[in-house]
Amino acid sequence: MLDIFKAVILGIVEGITEFLPISSTGHLVLVDEFIKMQQSTQFTDMFNVVIQLGAIMAVVVLYFHKLNPLSPRKNTTEKRDTWVLWSKVILAVIPSVIVGLPLNDWMDAHLMNWGVVSAALIVYGILFIVIENHNKALTPKFADLKTLPYTTALFIGCFQLLSLVPGTSRSGATILGAILIGTSRYVATEFSFFMAIPTMFGASLLKLVKYFAHGGSLGGLQGAVLAVGVIVSFVVAYLSIRFLLDYIKKNDFKAFGWYRIVLGAIVIAYFALIH
Repeated sequence: MLDIFKAVILGIVEGITEFLPISSTGHLVLVDEFIKMQQSTQFTDMFNVVIQLGAIMAVVVLYFHKLNPLSPRKNTTEKRDTWVLWSKVILAVIPSVIVGLPLNDWMDAHLMNWGVVSAALIVYGILFIVIENHNKALTPKFADLKTLPYTTALFIGCFQLLSLVPGTSRSGATILGAILIGTSRYVATEFSFFMAIPTMFGASLLKLVKYFAHGGSLGGLQGAVLAVGVIVSFVVAYLSIRFLLDYIKKNDFKAFGWYRIVLGAIVIAYFALIH
C-alpha cells in the first residue's frame, strides 16, 4: 500500500510538470531521492514514462472536438482544417522519430544525472526570460493555428529534439522554439500539447514493449501501482492544462523561467553540497 501512496505522489508531480515548461524530469530527479518505490529499477523506469499516458489523455479529453476530424458537429471545411492540423502535427513529430528515437536510450544512459538536469533547467530558464523580453514589443506572425505554415511546424518539431537532454522539458523546448520563430504564446502552447499526443503515446508504447520483452509483468500490485499513477496524472494534468491556458492569456512565460533557475539551483545545492 505504501507504493500506491508513492504512485499518487509521482502521478501528481507528473501531471503538474508534464505540460508546464518546467521539466518533469527535473522534478522527478528530486522526488526520486525522497520517494523510492519498493519495485525493481526496470519497473520504476517504465512507470516514470508510462504514467505520461494519463497526462496525454487529459489533452485528448480537453481537445476531443477540436482534434476529431470525424466529428458530426463539424462541417466539411472544419473537418478538412482538422486533417490539415493533424498533418502539421505528424510532420512536426518526424524529427523526433528519425533522430530522437535512436538516440533516446543513449541520452538517458549518459545524460540522466543531476549535473545535466540542473544545467538544462537553468539555461532554458534564462532563455525564457531573455526571449520574452526580446519579443515584448513584437507582434506574433502566427496568432492562429490555421495560419501556421508546414515549414514552421517542422521547425518546431526540430526544437523538440532538444528535449532529449534531461531537464530541458519537451513542452519548454517546443514552446520556446515556437515563440522564437514567430508564433503567439497560445499557438505555441496548443501546438506543443498536440505534438505531445503521438510523441508520448509512442514513447510509452516503446517503453512497455521493452519492459515486457525483458520479462516484466503487471500482475497484482505492479498493475495497481501503474494504474493509480496514470489516473492521478490524468486528473492533475487536466487541471494543469486549463490553468496554463488561462495563465498565458494575460501573462508571459518569464515566471516559469525564474522557477526553472531556482529549481536548478536547488538541484545543484542538494546533490553537490548536501547529498
